[in-house]
Amino acid sequence: MFMHEFCTRRLFLRRTLPVVPCVAIVRGFGAPQAVPTVSREGRGLTVYQLGPIIWVRLDNRVLLSYRAHESQKYPYIYPVAGPVTGLSLTAETALPWPHHRSLFFACDRVNGGNYWQEEFAAGQVVSAGPTVGPVTNNAVEIRDVCEWHKPGEPAVMRDERHIKVTVAGSNLYSIDWAIKWIAQSDVTIQKTNHSLFALRAAPDITPLNGGALVNAQGASGEKATFGQRSEWCAFYGKRNSVKDGQVEGIALFDHPKNPWSPCQWFTRDYGFISPTPFNFRDEPWKLAAGQSVILRYLVVAHAGAPEEAGLQELYLSWVAGG
Repeated sequence: MFMHEFCTRRLFLRRTLPVVPCVAIVRGFGAPQAVPTVSREGRGLTVYQLGPIIWVRLDNRVLLSYRAHESQKYPYIYPVAGPVTGLSLTAETALPWPHHRSLFFACDRVNGGNYWQEEFAAGQVVSAGPTVGPVTNNAVEIRDVCEWHKPGEPAVMRDERHIKVTVAGSNLYSIDWAIKWIAQSDVTIQKTNHSLFALRAAPDITPLNGGALVNAQGASGEKATFGQRSEWCAFYGKRNSVKDGQVEGIALFDHPKNPWSPCQWFTRDYGFISPTPFNFRDEPWKLAAGQSVILRYLVVAHAGAPEEAGLQELYLSWVAGG
């Protein structure tokens, strides 16, 4: 009974600090002009949009930015600020695979197209233009519709994404992704490790630089986590640029209602994690025109080690919420 109560959404909310007092939204479009003032004091949760870029701040410090410019291969979120240090927990680009973009949803080998890397001619995920949804004193929603197509060709896939950012206190916030992925024609995806929802961590919290990679079962490192089924994976470690060695981490949760759950994970010690459904299949995956799948992922940015942040309890609370 205690565990059931502990894992409810109500408890998750009770773990938060008092709600922040101020919300402001400013949107701008077209060629850059003088930047509008969002808030004189910059207190509370504020959202600022300039065309296809949306910035979310807490007490005038950047939490994250959703970037959906047409010059990109696909929309992505960067930075994902550490809740204490403000240093990004993700990398926008880093060797050995510089095409990874922080926090993103993409895929290769979709009807022969590549919506993960290479030139736009191979395929691009194009945003129709993100919008800011409801904003409360501790949360903001971002919505977008994206078409997957090669230049000058009809879309093969369409995704409708709903992203909710929730501030749960000074040491933790979450980014909840709900994606409806819709086939615009008969779609076949061949076996590929380049799929689907992925996270590229900042170098200083990866095993190659003194950090750690762990999963929900307690396995640690690439060799022990690669190909394993797990509810979540996470990176954490001391931030190299902070004198007191503040520990922060970032976790990716895979929802049990996702079509491939429990999914096997593609993990790398250099800083990559993804519940990758198409790398471990023997047969191509197919989706008929007009059919769709619903995908849910939660990203948690936290202070301290996973045990201190209570990642397993947060996962159970998220799942219990629907």
